[in-house]
Amino acid sequence: MIAIRLARGGAKKRPFYHVVVTDSRKRRDSGYIERLGYFNPRATGQEVRLHLEGDRIEHWLKEGAQPSETAAKLIKTFKKQAA
Repeated sequence: MIAIRLARGGAKKRPFYHVVVTDSRKRRDSGYIERLGYFNPRATGQEVRLHLEGDRIEHWLKEGAQPSETAAKLIKTFKKQAA
């Protein structure tokens, strides 16, 4: 099954997440099919907290990709911001 989920990056105690499409059987940070954006929970000031490619997310959802709980919340937040 194809999943849309977060892959962790960044340094110790400074998380940075990429929103990726991957095979659900792979490990969290292993290879992915496509990178759809990023989420920076520690963004301050002018830094961008959430950036997603909406058209590619819609494409993968139509293909049957299942978002994780956290990814679904981020997608919902992104859609509210875009509207």
